[in-house]
Amino acid sequence: MRVDQFLYNIRVYKTRTLATNACKKGHVRLNEIRLKPANKVYPGQSLEFRSNHSWQKINIHNLPKRRVGAKLVGLYAEVSLDSVDQKRMAVQKLMYNPTRERGLGRPTKKDRREIDDIHQKTEK
Repeated sequence: MRVDQFLYNIRVYKTRTLATNACKKGHVRLNEIRLKPANKVYPGQSLEFRSNHSWQKINIHNLPKRRVGAKLVGLYAEVSLDSVDQKRMAVQKLMYNPTRERGLGRPTKKDRREIDDIHQKTEK
């Protein structure tokens, strides 16, 4: 099965065009080698792909004949993240979703400036 078709079928990318473009840009690799969209994949191989600014690894178990539901993806491939990437993603969630106490209403101008200062310090 083609790489772009496989990534589309297991719902890594929303459309096959996005999967094809990711392959062309070098965001899909097999053993550190960039794959073209037409390269074949087989069960037992491990693919790496870039998604949300982090590299994820897929272990291929089976090849689906067509696009599968989200609940069935685990039968065909196992997606894993590095522990470093998991920690980084958790920090990013906290950074971009600041929580406020319920019932405080909109932030005041002073609150907004403090939030902006926190974001600027973390980006540097």
